[in-house]
Amino acid sequence: MIQRLHRSDLGNSLRTLMENDPAFRPVAYFSMEVGLKESIPTYSGGLGVLAGDILKSAADLGVPMAGVTLLYRKGYFVQEFNESDWQLEKPVVWDPSKELTLLPNRVTVTLEGREIQVGVWVYECVGATGYPLPIYFLDTDFEPNHPDDRTLCWYLYGGDNRYRLRQEFILGVGGLRILRDLGYMNIDTFHLNEGHAGFLTLELMREQGYYDPDKIREQVVFTTHTPVPAGHDYFQFNMIDEVFPPDAKSTIHRMLPNREGVSMTELGLLYSRYVNGVAKKHAEVSNDMFKMETVDWITNGIHPTTWISSGMRKLYNKHIPGWELDPGRLVQALTIPKEEIWAAHQASKLRLFARILETNGVQLDPDVLTIGFARRAATYKRADLLLTDVKRLKDIAGGKKVQFVFAGKSHPHDNGGKTLLQKIRRAAKELENDIPIVFIDNYNMEIASLLTQGVDVWLNTPVRPREASGTSGMKCAMNGIMNFSVLDGWWIEGWIEDVTGWSIGPEPTEKNANTDYDENLDANDLYNKLEKKVIPTYYKNHDKWVDMMKHTIALDASFFNTHRVVREYAAKAYSIDFRGM
Repeated sequence: MIQRLHRSDLGNSLRTLMENDPAFRPVAYFSMEVGLKESIPTYSGGLGVLAGDILKSAADLGVPMAGVTLLYRKGYFVQEFNESDWQLEKPVVWDPSKELTLLPNRVTVTLEGREIQVGVWVYECVGATGYPLPIYFLDTDFEPNHPDDRTLCWYLYGGDNRYRLRQEFILGVGGLRILRDLGYMNIDTFHLNEGHAGFLTLELMREQGYYDPDKIREQVVFTTHTPVPAGHDYFQFNMIDEVFPPDAKSTIHRMLPNREGVSMTELGLLYSRYVNGVAKKHAEVSNDMFKMETVDWITNGIHPTTWISSGMRKLYNKHIPGWELDPGRLVQALTIPKEEIWAAHQASKLRLFARILETNGVQLDPDVLTIGFARRAATYKRADLLLTDVKRLKDIAGGKKVQFVFAGKSHPHDNGGKTLLQKIRRAAKELENDIPIVFIDNYNMEIASLLTQGVDVWLNTPVRPREASGTSGMKCAMNGIMNFSVLDGWWIEGWIEDVTGWSIGPEPTEKNANTDYDENLDANDLYNKLEKKVIPTYYKNHDKWVDMMKHTIALDASFFNTHRVVREYAAKAYSIDFRGM
């Protein structure tokens, strides 16, 4: 069985440890959310989907790792809209027992003076070579827990700040205790995917029985994901003092002295041996924001076989054998015949349009340039930049010359995001005779797959430099779809004008220099390039369009994938040489 599970080119010493100790996993990956598939709704967006993609690639490559997250019995939410086009939220109904296995292990944590039993479910992510990687989902909805405590693992990003504080204590402290109870005694590296699991450092401190910050740092690495303040959790000490047990309370005060509260990002920065951002630009912004010089970068990627269309997958298997375990081979995509690339893309486009006809009752034309925009509806992502000058947009794209497909969810408490969605949905009704605009409700992994496989161009318009990385455009690149994006996050690294896509707005300069700029520059550039580059190339220069698709695969898909990301983490953050990966 071991020979089936593990690749023969892993080092002998590593294989021996794995054979003698089934719980040998030197890396534990902690994330507040993990997106593995649509039927396990424990994610809200990019952070969770990235975590899932990293764990899938680790399984494909045979990396001895375990994942830890929370089980959300009510998921994130099901999105609906009222007659005023205002977003409404309903709980997700799902049965964890149909996807996960409940283990008998239980540990306890103490919060607000009550002992809480923490149980665990497991999902075995089996990689391309048969290697199983366990992902553990923590749960508190058990007897004899207090009714209030049973709901702590119900909602992702739900409730108030106190609810979030208790969740993050369960993730960090409860997660480490569960791992120990499962027999994971030999973990060398705890990877904090964002600061949510930062209280793990408290439990490490308790385990060692004495106060030695350097000892903790030796065991922890930290990935920061956003320069947006709302993405960095902060808890006042007066709340922590009410919620935490005495030992944890005194330890956290000692770890962060002379402060009024706990920044989970600061906790990660101070108690990690390695810190990285998720794109080169993001590392520059983070170093400036945190007044540091030590934030490295490992640019994000996507899991290739999760996000590729069936047609493109068959095409790559035919022309580039071995690409699935070594996506770097996709540089050979330039040799794929143009007619085969186009046929595979058009099949994906028709599949997307069939779904739109079924759910929205709108018949889109497969011969019309189709531009997609789908992501979390936060104001800084500017989903409405396209609508800055509606008259000009009609002049450029009217007469059904271009059609647009939107999707996205706003956080339930984000009225600004909900206003954006309302604006787009209303514009779709007002412009339907000139510019078809479709909004697909209840954005999820399935819809994301259809969109990133089936549109012709991917639009991304965040306020720079607030897009730490972005991964939706990478999913498009895997399917040969060009990006049309503001130069921020990963696109600075993946952009070659008129080769892999098009930029929007001015080029980035040093660090945060672009925080103060006229946003109309972005809108004007969007309109200009849509009119003078994107539309003419699509309709008048088909050979160039397909050539750009091939270059997008060869230059971007070959690099912006989580197989490369996992290898970088192994070398730079985990300090483990997994030979043959």
